[in-house]
Amino acid sequence: MNDAIGIIEMFGFVTAITAADAAAKAADVKVIAIDSNKPANADSVEVPLIMAVKVQGSVSAVTAAVDAAARTAESISGLINKHIIARPTDDSQKMANRTSVGRDKVGHIPNNA
Repeated sequence: MNDAIGIIEMFGFVTAITAADAAAKAADVKVIAIDSNKPANADSVEVPLIMAVKVQGSVSAVTAAVDAAARTAESISGLINKHIIARPTDDSQKMANRTSVGRDKVGHIPNNA
């Protein structure tokens, strides 16, 4: 059985690093990825940098870590969303461990997804 996964979305790189630090200090979890949405043309258009911090551990530890990270993100630049997957499938686990997701990175996503 896979450990629980927590995902926290927020604005900004500094916020993501600070939120990941808060999550790791709040509970016995592992930070498994920090992702960004920076598109290739982000320097030429105004696109807010959206970051996602992903943590893994027991359900109770992930819950505590996600709550701590969410409070931290909200206090710095704003929380977008948070979610806990209590019993991720193997495929969900693989996706959570990725730091970049796109059709070029994941071959088995159908074209209509």
